[in-house]
Amino acid sequence: MVFSMFLTLHIITGAIGLLTGILNILRKKGDHTHKLIGRVFYVSMLTASISALVLASLHSNYFLFMVGIFTLYMVSSGQYYLRRKQKDKLGSKTIEWGITILMLISGLVFIGFGILTLVKSNLFGLVFLTFGGLGLLFVQQDFKNYTGKATTDNYWLLGHIQRMTGSFIAALTAFLVVNAKYFPEQIPGFVYWLLPTVILTPLINKWCREYKVKKVSS
Repeated sequence: MVFSMFLTLHIITGAIGLLTGILNILRKKGDHTHKLIGRVFYVSMLTASISALVLASLHSNYFLFMVGIFTLYMVSSGQYYLRRKQKDKLGSKTIEWGITILMLISGLVFIGFGILTLVKSNLFGLVFLTFGGLGLLFVQQDFKNYTGKATTDNYWLLGHIQRMTGSFIAALTAFLVVNAKYFPEQIPGFVYWLLPTVILTPLINKWCREYKVKKVSS
């Protein structure tokens, strides 16, 4: 019963997250509607990732656990980067540092687990290496930004764009992989792993170029 309850919660909030994510990707950025949809996206993805961790713990599922951790980190850090727009309203930094440390530890574990999996001739280890490596790259960015070494004045905006879109990519990838059996058999499995990243990564770069980045004043 507990598993079914969290599974239902995960499916509903995951679906809401995907829908609201698509809306904000397609429509105008920065207006009131964007912010409202963004709040719904944040809450739904946060709930979906936490429920994923519960489900993965109840019925051992390494893939679900990995995606849950990665999505939780991306959507949480993306939200906290917004707070850095107004430093006087940032408040305690304990939570955002805690989120970063969690991803640091998880990233190292994912890489270690990926290596062990590859040693056993299981190519799924590449997935763990990919998620772990990406997570550590974002952690490196956090340490740089949080310690005052950012090279742009609006690093908080770039961080927000990258993290929120990244969490959507992770969620969409998980959705496609889990539901691959319902799609045409002619489509190779690796397509579901790569398609969201291939399509959305150029969009992230495009949005970051659109918002002119000022150099930090000396």
